[in-house]
Amino acid sequence: MPIYFTNQTIEVVNQLNKTGYLTGNAEFVDKDFLPAYKWMIEQMSKRLNHNGSYPIWVWTTKPNLQREGHFNRGTKAVCLTVEIPKNQILFSDFYAWHCVLNNGFCPMTEEEDTLFDEGRLTITKEQSWERIFDLAKLHSSEMWNNGDQVVQGVTPIIQKEQIVNIEYFIAK
Repeated sequence: MPIYFTNQTIEVVNQLNKTGYLTGNAEFVDKDFLPAYKWMIEQMSKRLNHNGSYPIWVWTTKPNLQREGHFNRGTKAVCLTVEIPKNQILFSDFYAWHCVLNNGFCPMTEEEDTLFDEGRLTITKEQSWERIFDLAKLHSSEMWNNGDQVVQGVTPIIQKEQIVNIEYFIAK
């Protein structure tokens, strides 16, 4: 079974021990990003067997826990190594996801970006967001092929028995 990684605050260990599972929580979402998260929840409902909960973010490669940016400095956290069936994760491109987060158009070419700005395209901004899930098409496009692709995923739930390892760390 595939292995993924998710960074969480230390409190999730208590939740896991109490409930036996972990779900996403709106409390940890920046209010400016709530519309983007709600859109992602809709996508999860369309594409996964999803209960409407907030997403848990997972990564296909282990995050470098020595780097900044995972949490506020000094936060006690864990990196969970999890085994989850691929069909329970909705994968997307990390960089293209920022089009959704920033409420912007997700272009495939410079020309398309210009045409959208000029109002000369029939595709809507929201329709362009669906492109974040087409990893192969994005990676071969003019706009998104400028380096290593960073793949992220969302899943509605992680069961305690899916956790292979818990690594504790303090955010830098």
